[in-house]
Amino acid sequence: MTALLLQPRPLPRIIAFAVFVIAALSDLWDGHLARARGQVTSFGKIVDPLADKLLLVAALLPVYGINLGQSGVGSLPVLGVIPLWAVVVFLGRELLITLLRFLAARRGRVVAALRLGKRKALAQNIFIGSAILWVAFLTPGFAAPATQAWRWFAAFHGWFTTVFLTAAVILTLVSAVTYVGTFSRVMAGRHS
Repeated sequence: MTALLLQPRPLPRIIAFAVFVIAALSDLWDGHLARARGQVTSFGKIVDPLADKLLLVAALLPVYGINLGQSGVGSLPVLGVIPLWAVVVFLGRELLITLLRFLAARRGRVVAALRLGKRKALAQNIFIGSAILWVAFLTPGFAAPATQAWRWFAAFHGWFTTVFLTAAVILTLVSAVTYVGTFSRVMAGRHS
């Protein structure tokens, strides 16, 4: 997916969007099936969040870099481009949680992903998918139809992306604080 995003043509970036959507949906479905069938394992509790983090990094960093190069061309409403502080919040939270999981595992404990973390991941995935489309639409060579309907769609899409970026940042921060609290209780032996 990253290699497709880095191609400076619209079609590979649209294909990258499709790959991202399939990966994000398969992750949701896999987790749902594991819980529904009672096949949640300690291994899955550790590996599944790592896969989520890899998907985030593989999509977010190239989209951020591409979006910086497109600033002013057709930037996001309100924020202009994807702000660096948002990328730092997303990646910083993931680094913190990975470190805490590692520390828990060293003491023989597993701190599973929280429901709030799953909502955070959903908001991030919607934002990133929307941002991938945004950079594809702004890629030179994309033949946008010169219609009023397209202009309305483009305006809606820009606001949609901005709203989900905001939601993802808020959920990322709240889920980080909540996870740290859960981690503290698990390590103190008050919650398993």
